[in-house]
Amino acid sequence: MKKSEAKKRILVVDDEENLRHMLSVVLKKQGYMVESAAHGGEALELLAAGGYDFILSDIMMPVMDGRALLGEISRLGIGGTVIMMSAYGDIETALECMQKGAYDYISKPFRNDEIVLVLKKAVERERLKEENRRLKEELRLEGSCGGIISRSPAMLEVFSLIRRVCDYRTTVLISGESGTGKELVARALHYEGARRGGPFVAINCAAIPETLLESELFGHARGAFTDAISDKAGLFEQADGGTLFLDEIGEMPLSLQVKLLRVLQDEEVRRLGGGVTKRVDVRVVSATSRRLEDEVASGRFREDLFFRLNVFAISLPPLRERPEDIPLLAEHFLQRYCRRFVKGVESLSPGAMAAMSAYPWPGNVRELENVIERGVILCDLPELGVAQLPERVLASRSRGDELLMVGESLSIKQSGEALERALIRRALEKTGGNRTHAARLLEISHRALLYKLKEYGLE
Repeated sequence: MKKSEAKKRILVVDDEENLRHMLSVVLKKQGYMVESAAHGGEALELLAAGGYDFILSDIMMPVMDGRALLGEISRLGIGGTVIMMSAYGDIETALECMQKGAYDYISKPFRNDEIVLVLKKAVERERLKEENRRLKEELRLEGSCGGIISRSPAMLEVFSLIRRVCDYRTTVLISGESGTGKELVARALHYEGARRGGPFVAINCAAIPETLLESELFGHARGAFTDAISDKAGLFEQADGGTLFLDEIGEMPLSLQVKLLRVLQDEEVRRLGGGVTKRVDVRVVSATSRRLEDEVASGRFREDLFFRLNVFAISLPPLRERPEDIPLLAEHFLQRYCRRFVKGVESLSPGAMAAMSAYPWPGNVRELENVIERGVILCDLPELGVAQLPERVLASRSRGDELLMVGESLSIKQSGEALERALIRRALEKTGGNRTHAARLLEISHRALLYKLKEYGLE
């Protein structure tokens, strides 16, 4: 057993003294610290005196049974992972215990190795929960809001705006180029705010034909048109008590803009073909990649609707205007897709990072994510290099110093390798040959640097 597991405290709760003794012996051999109680009431006294990592409790006991104990643990907010035991086990009992907060369930009689395995799984679960908590804390310190990460001043200002307005029903208009994360901001406004318990409903106004968009938004009554075989609630009704996100609002036809304005003013919706209005409590967040002011000036967008939607404006900067976020986002996506595809890519090479930092990213964060996803799929080494990047990204690397490094070769692979060799030599020169410090300057792992030194014959 690992050292960290040896300090885990377990409380065994069972009215059978022989079983308590047997479990104490078995679990102490596994390195756990074990205490025991004969029923739920005695267990609660011990739990009040000190914390336990795991509580292993029988279900059928006198004085206070396992179900009641589980309920009290939940009510009092007592920490610890609860595992239930019962000789009378069936699926209904198991489901009831799991619904009340138990992590797992084991039926008596059980073998010693079964209970050990269940606890090992529980220990691993707790380790993963702690790791996730640590990662979330790191992201919070770096700068994050509603799952969006950034360290650029422009985006930190966006985070501040989100936190200021998220608890209000005020309409918000998010503007920004395609791929800048407008829907992520809309979700952050919802899930960081007072409406997080309500539904978040999203629709892309450009993706649905005009003939169907009205029905989607406002619903329809049976017989309203040929295919309306039954009543259907629209997205406004579905979002009641929550948030409705209208993406690409600038694409909405003028005929529907009038009806949307009426709903925003009256806070009532009437289904297509229906005669009854229904009040709705919906916070509307809209987004556009167009300049709606220009659309208003050209007559393609109603001015009154624009002012109604634009009560609180949030503008997202393109990725090329926040280059400090490129390494942070690239590493974030690298970890995401390594986990998803079960790949062992540990880092991005200096050459790859330099190329990505020089690229203007017309598709913004979405394009960066797609490039990293593709690179992880193609990469079979510990380090994702320039060979795994699309040609369009490599073509944007600045001339000057970089071309001096790569010489006259037009080969992307050779040029990338030459750039990496030059950067590694420069880092080693700067650190006096200290490989650990050089790896830090290059922002790669020590292992990856050793691999590159061997690959390029720089040992």
